[in-house]
Amino acid sequence: MCLAAFGTLMLGVGLPALADNPGYDRPGYGFTPVVLGAGDITVEQGLPDWSRDRQAGITSSQYSADSLLRIGIGGPLELQLSSSPWNSLRQSGAGSDYSSQGHGDTILGLKLALPSSNQAFSWGLLGSVEFTDGAKAFRSAQRQYLLGTQFNLQTNERNSLGLYLQDVRSGGADSSTVAVSDNYALNKTLTLYAEAAWLHAPDQGGGTVAGGGLAWMITPRVQFDAGFDRRLGGAAPEWQTNLGVSIYFGH
Repeated sequence: MCLAAFGTLMLGVGLPALADNPGYDRPGYGFTPVVLGAGDITVEQGLPDWSRDRQAGITSSQYSADSLLRIGIGGPLELQLSSSPWNSLRQSGAGSDYSSQGHGDTILGLKLALPSSNQAFSWGLLGSVEFTDGAKAFRSAQRQYLLGTQFNLQTNERNSLGLYLQDVRSGGADSSTVAVSDNYALNKTLTLYAEAAWLHAPDQGGGTVAGGGLAWMITPRVQFDAGFDRRLGGAAPEWQTNLGVSIYFGH
């Protein structure tokens, strides 16, 4: 863990514990459809996340310290700013050996919590734009526009189900994600999850992944997460893992 992340963690541990933390967007696909209260802030940090893929005999391995800043702006809205200030990419095989480090693109997003008459059901929208300001090896070729929808159903006091739908438009083409998840709370601080997703990119076709992990609330303000996804078939990353910390700075 870098010194900045460690310092933020210590600050989060030292803050008074409150019970109105609305939850985190990490880990896994999708996001929490609940927004932060006005003036509240959450920082979610990869420590880092990792992915590996293999195509045409070339193996690519990438570490990304993804950072997400969430700010409650009042009502059903939440502002989000994210990037990956540190990335490391290594490619090998087929006679090539390449490595690079640098920062990723900046992403500006807005989350909307939608109304629901059923306390067990929540849903929300997330829209964002990704700017092409990252280092050469880690920036998108063109500006990307994302629209995601999250549906959550609390089936009982321990178990909840999630459905995430996402479309990303870039250069006149669309990439899609459909993900389902099952979350089970072992106790008040430890939650296990399983997920499966179908991914489709216009230049690669479709593929499926599945995996799971855990989220551990070490205090009412601080959560650690760890998990993985494995490719089942088609065009999708061979492995994806997440390791991160999220801290709620609420009133």
